[in-house]
Amino acid sequence: MEIQQLRDHSPDKFASIALAPKGRTDAQEGNWRAQEKAIDDWLPINARRNAKWWYSAFHNVTAMVGAGVLSLPYAMSELGWEAGVAVLILSWIITLYTLWQMVEMHEMVPGKRFDRYHELGQHAFGEKLGLWIVVPQQLVVEVGLNIVYMVTGGQSLQKFHDVVCHDCKHIKLTYFIMIFASAHFVLSQLPNFHSISGVSLAAAVMSLCYSTIAWIASASKGRSADVDYRLRATTTPGKVFGFFGALGDVAFAYAGHNVVLEIQATIPSTPDKPSKKPMWKGVIVAYIVVAVCYFPASLVGYWAFGNKVDDNILVTLNKPKWLIALANMMVVVHLLGSYQIYAMPVFDMIETVLVRKFWFTPGLMLRLIARTAYVAFTMFIAITFPFFNELLSFFGGFAFAPTTYFLPCIMWLTVYKPKRFSLSWFTNWACIVIGVLLMILSPIGGLRQIILKIKTYKFYQDYPRND
Repeated sequence: MEIQQLRDHSPDKFASIALAPKGRTDAQEGNWRAQEKAIDDWLPINARRNAKWWYSAFHNVTAMVGAGVLSLPYAMSELGWEAGVAVLILSWIITLYTLWQMVEMHEMVPGKRFDRYHELGQHAFGEKLGLWIVVPQQLVVEVGLNIVYMVTGGQSLQKFHDVVCHDCKHIKLTYFIMIFASAHFVLSQLPNFHSISGVSLAAAVMSLCYSTIAWIASASKGRSADVDYRLRATTTPGKVFGFFGALGDVAFAYAGHNVVLEIQATIPSTPDKPSKKPMWKGVIVAYIVVAVCYFPASLVGYWAFGNKVDDNILVTLNKPKWLIALANMMVVVHLLGSYQIYAMPVFDMIETVLVRKFWFTPGLMLRLIARTAYVAFTMFIAITFPFFNELLSFFGGFAFAPTTYFLPCIMWLTVYKPKRFSLSWFTNWACIVIGVLLMILSPIGGLRQIILKIKTYKFYQDYPRND
């Protein structure tokens, strides 16, 4: 959609009118609002509002069930049975609760919808402070996920190649990341959430399939003869840092909060039928699928391999070859959709800044250049730092815990102001404490693991073949 500049006002004139609303004439006000509406209708988040509840379901499944499920058996090996099971269950309950709060807050102000996470933050914390609190953390999550998905997509393609053609010449991980990225140079040009629905649906189906394959293949293989359920690390510092890093892995697995408002923005809403009803219905379905994917994969994978499990369960599995190859291709398809789900809010931010602040003309050329540059950036970082589990641990605590565990609770306390010492008050403060602990502890473990990897591998040096 190409938006033409209105003839009566140059971009500078529109800027001056926007900054001095009291000085606008009626004609200027009308022209300005027409221009603003045209831009809103062009931006990815606001473009279409005709989604049904099942769109919410598969978009949320695609957003949550991604690379994180493959690392959960590894996280179990650093947590142990008791702590591992407790952390998995508690995280599922807490994140479902905080996600419900965000769905409720989407239309907390009558006649207004908070279509973006930062808009809700601005309402809760103030126009400027809300941006500084929410946007940096949300960008770290979404950009970090896109980088990790680049790495994981490349690893899955490499694993597929090695399983199908074991005797073929080894190809570096770098090239597989570039192959995976090449698909996103095309997919990133899809304009909005509605246009990626087909990709997202395929990704949601694939996530259920490959996580099921992972735990069924582990169960079929049976428990290893020398299986060891002691913690992976042998030293006390190693156990402590490994425990912290595993918390980040689990936090990484529940990242859907960062795009939930943007997904809900695609659902129509009226006073009689608010968007929160179909959205919540879709979220419930999505969380059932999440439980079906996460719990069997993590528990059965750890049961079968113990502390010898790799940071990607599909890397540990080698037989039957055709099934493992198929599962890895399913991961690739899923990550194609997951990358786009998390990239869409970033595209929205980039295009909003370019159009509203720098006065670029909205259109195909703007999207082509901006989105291509973003995909190239995430590909470059993925090639430079091809660390899978270490990235999960670091990003999982540093930004995933705030946006998933305690920011929704703080906004709920700020906006709804539940009665002090009520159940809602205690529950939200408990979630805040847990989220703060995750934010502090898990990056320590993840950063330590990244440092160890850097000491072991030189930059641009590829992993061994069995990685």
